[in-house]
Amino acid sequence: MKKGFTMKNTKHDFEGVVDRHNTNSLKWDLFDDDLPMWVADMDFRVAPAIQKAISNRASHPVYGYSIVPDELFEAYIGWWDRRYDLRMSREDMLYSMGVMPSISSMIRCLTEVGDEILIQSPVYHVFYYVIEDNGRKVLENELIYENGEYKIDFDDLDEKLSKVDLMILCNPHNPVGRIWTREELDRINELCKKHGVVIISDEIHCDLTDPGVRYNPFEAADNVIRCLSPSKSFNIAGFQSSIVHTTNEDLLEKIKTQMHIDNSDSCNVFATAAVIAAYDESEAWLEELKEVLYENKKIVKDYLTQELPIVKLVECNATYLLWLDCSALNVPSKVLSGFLRENQGLFLSAGIDFGQNGDRFLRMNIACPQELLKEGLGKLKAGITALTIINNGAF
Repeated sequence: MKKGFTMKNTKHDFEGVVDRHNTNSLKWDLFDDDLPMWVADMDFRVAPAIQKAISNRASHPVYGYSIVPDELFEAYIGWWDRRYDLRMSREDMLYSMGVMPSISSMIRCLTEVGDEILIQSPVYHVFYYVIEDNGRKVLENELIYENGEYKIDFDDLDEKLSKVDLMILCNPHNPVGRIWTREELDRINELCKKHGVVIISDEIHCDLTDPGVRYNPFEAADNVIRCLSPSKSFNIAGFQSSIVHTTNEDLLEKIKTQMHIDNSDSCNVFATAAVIAAYDESEAWLEELKEVLYENKKIVKDYLTQELPIVKLVECNATYLLWLDCSALNVPSKVLSGFLRENQGLFLSAGIDFGQNGDRFLRMNIACPQELLKEGLGKLKAGITALTIINNGAF
């Protein structure tokens, strides 16, 4: 956590609580929890430019099938060029209705049923589903957790890459919130090239870093496929829009064919307007958002230190998802998460959903106004206090 950081006054409204009930919200309408802080979408209003672009498109009375214009790809190209010094070409990009549909298609066209696919746990739980539901097997390169931080076990990675043809990387990493360094990414790719492994790099959380911190894109190489989307950064996941980028023509053609077979290359009628408005007109909004999220993270850290020291915040520098070390409670994460929901109406993600080595952790979404964040922290403390009393203080 940076010292001496002071949040600037924001020009946009990140404090007003928006009632999302009765909007068919996965987060707020699927269950009856009082305060859902689990699924990865934000409770903030979108950037004004995005809402205006959608309103303008909605004003046209016909909502037929849409094509993907060059302007959308140009928006991606310009964003990564000016923010991350990464040059992409239009011919190296494919449109997709989402990162996970893209990964599902790539699993089908780049591996065979029964193959193992490598992931680094604890990691985004849908990686497990998409591998297993496609008839493949998960092979885990478990991250090392030491002194409150995560690092890669490169010896284990080297050994396990010899058994697979495909690796799925999360950069920045969900749920531990780490931005992989350039040295770490280069080392991963060195080992993947050694073993002839293709890398899918899911970079959906790339823009959501601490202020002044930049993520490191996985650099273009013949064995690298990058999945990119504004959906997390600008809270527009409901438009289901992303791209796949690789400089390998053979891989690109295989993926293009498979996505067409899977019907995952179609465009939502509003997606183009949302994406272009996000990348071309909403950069200032994103910079304010990052400051708000950083302040929220500081609030959580200070609260845990002062009010609930038995729970530790794992240090992170990216995403709005905090990884809470609850190991001192000695309670399985499913039990703890379930108790918090039943006792307090607080829904946090159980760590075991992200892999066996994620048990004894909880994932907390802090992308919400401070009023809701502080309510959630109060519920967390009250729930753990109640559990302590039930267990007679013995964890």
